[in-house]
Parts: sequence; structure tokens; C-alpha cells
Amino acid sequence: MKRILFYILITYPICMATAQFEPNYDETKVPKFEASDLLTTFDGKKVNDTSGWENTRRPELYHFFEEQVYGKVPGKLDSLSFEVVEGSTEALGGKAIRKQIEVDMFKNGKSLSFHILLYLPNNGKASPIFLGYNFYGNHTITDDSNVIISNAWAMDNEDFGISDNTLTKASRGVRTHRWAIEKIIDGGFGLATIYYGEVDPDKNDFSDGLHRLFYEEGQTNPKADEWGSIAAWAFGMSRALDYLETDSDVDAHRVISFGHSRLGKAALWAGASDQRFAAVISNNSGCGGAALSKRKFGETVGRINARFPHWFSDTFTAYNDNEEALAIDQHGLLAQIAPRPLYVASAEDDQWADPRGEYLSAHYVTPVYQLYGKKGLARTKMPQTGSPVHHTVAYHIRTGKHDVTEYDWEQYISWAKKFVAKEE
Repeated sequence: MKRILFYILITYPICMATAQFEPNYDETKVPKFEASDLLTTFDGKKVNDTSGWENTRRPELYHFFEEQVYGKVPGKLDSLSFEVVEGSTEALGGKAIRKQIEVDMFKNGKSLSFHILLYLPNNGKASPIFLGYNFYGNHTITDDSNVIISNAWAMDNEDFGISDNTLTKASRGVRTHRWAIEKIIDGGFGLATIYYGEVDPDKNDFSDGLHRLFYEEGQTNPKADEWGSIAAWAFGMSRALDYLETDSDVDAHRVISFGHSRLGKAALWAGASDQRFAAVISNNSGCGGAALSKRKFGETVGRINARFPHWFSDTFTAYNDNEEALAIDQHGLLAQIAPRPLYVASAEDDQWADPRGEYLSAHYVTPVYQLYGKKGLARTKMPQTGSPVHHTVAYHIRTGKHDVTEYDWEQYISWAKKFVAKEE
């Protein structure tokens, strides 16, 4: 009885908050709006060339998202160290090299560690890399018994054998279907992945993740305009890239920021914040990711802030049920990636993430890419399901639900071979 009462007390505020912001799945209820012109500054000046984009428009858009959506990183680390704690040249039956790297971050006399699981083609060449987070631990993406099991906090999942917020060998390999490791290796790419809970546990508690390293004396939460979890995860991706730049088996100039769902949001912000990433892939990233907020379709700004108050900065709550007040929509985030290759992908049954809003957002960045002579998505009409469009800005929508599938990876590998691994 006490347990039931406790559950009610904990979930009641969340249920009440989210009830105020019901999702919309009716296109006829999408409000009329115009997507802001990416090539006109906030004070009305027209941008006509790459210099104007890079020196004026891009910075002002970046600062908007930093100050109003994802939050500022409050400083720099004092130091950073790397250690390869395990490795083999006989992974995947000998076709791959496996490395497990501990990354240690230090600030204000405090530290935090996370682990990179890295698979590379065993071909003696420096390999381009897909870098992305996983949801339940590095050991869940493969059946490889040598992969270390994290001791970080994890969301309970009965189907995966995770209870008491503790990862065990019971969950080894439960997410192999999301990571086409052998296809990636066979395609000439490496894969680097990190359990996101090691960088910042996915809960509304800023006491045990990356944020605490930066706190001033007596501080227990980020300030209103400071980073939430998405920005912290993006920061962790950049620190992983710091390591990859030291590894001679990695082509560090061709590291692709990849992410699914909330981690797709993090991948986009990582690519916007750190131009060392060669390309960015957003898989079903939805609200606060690739999808246009002003469509108010599927998950809305108010609903995401009520359900996941730790993901964004507190300043983002000013747009709860007030998306029309946004000075720029999410196409302004996608435009931060230009002129680097960008891939946005959706799923037909994932209406929560608003596939049409994801596509339109990618479409609206086309004028920015055209400044660089790059090809975007010229048509406002979405491509048919299963008919990917592979330009510098790429898009596909597949059948199925909110997930990462073998079909998705086949598209990413094919596209990356053309636009990332080789010169266009």
C-alpha cells in the first residue's frame, strides 16, 4: 500500500502537468505559421554569402538556441584524461578491432568517468566513425562477452532484466537489433558508443552527473539559462571526439554524430556546438530535435518540458504552449550543421515525433546549403515511404515505429560512403 501511495505522489505532478499539453495528431489542427527565413538576420538584414552566414547569421542563431533552448555550458573542464582499459584485434571473428576507453573529466576537485566502446575495421587503415550514445549500457548493443557492464544508474526495464536501477549481464545483447555493427564494419566504418547514463543519468536530478562538476559552492542545480541533460550529453560526445583525435586507428576528420530519439536531439546539438563533427544523423529526434515546434504536432514543447524537465534549460519553458513566440524554429538548429552533411530520418508510425515536421525542417535549410553549392531537399512534398533522398542534406521515412532498424543503418552507411568517407 505504501509503495502504491508513493508512486501516486511521485507521478501525480507529472500527470497533471502533461495533461495540460495534449499531443495533436490532426493535421487540420496545425496552426498557420511561416518558417522564419534562415538568411535574414533578427534585425532584418539579408545574408547573401557564406561570409555573412558564418560571421553574422549562424552565430546569432546558435546563441538563441544556447540561451533559450539547450542552455549554456558554464565553463571548461580543468583537465581530461584517457585510458584504453581493454582491447582485442580479434573482435567479431577477427574482422574488427575492439577498444574500451575510460574518459575521465576533472573540474573543481571533482571527477566523472565514462566509457567508449569502439569497434574498428581490422584493415590497418584509419577509419571514419559513427559516434552515438546508447540507452542501456555498452554491453546491450552486442553479444560480445568482453564488453564491460557499467555500474552507473539505469532506468529499470523488466523486459531487459534491469531492476533496482542496476545493469547486469542479464541485459547483455538486448539491443543488438539497433546497432548493425557488422554492416558498419563491412562498410569500412567504425562505431563508437557510450552509455548516456554515465555522462548524465536520465532523471530530473542534477546531483550525480556531469553538471555537479561545474557547480559553485552551495549550488545544487544549473542556473535558469544553463545546460540541461541534452547539452550535457552533447558535451560528452565532444569529449569522446577529443579521445578519437588521439587514436591513430580513427580518421578523426570523419566522425559522424549519430543519435536516436532524445539522443538524436543530443547528436544535433553536439554537431551544432562542435564543428569538428564531419556530419550529423538525426534518427526520429522529434520535438526539440529535428521537428518544427510551431506545427504543434505530436509531442509539443509544453509536453516535453513537463515530462522531461531536466532535458532543456529552464528558459525553454517560456515557450510552453507558446511556440509561436520562438524567434526561430528547429530548422535554425539544423542549419548550424551547414555545410557539413546532414541526415534526418523518420518512421511512418512515429507520429509522436512528427515525421512531416522533421522533413520540413530539413527542407527549410536548403537555402543555407545552396550558399555553399551543396544540394538540399528542394521539394516541400515528402518523399514516399522507403524512397530515401541522398543529397548533402538527406532524408528518409520508413515503415514501422520509433526505433533504429537495419534499413536505417543501410541508408546511413550508403550515404556516408558518398558524402563523408569520400570527397563529394
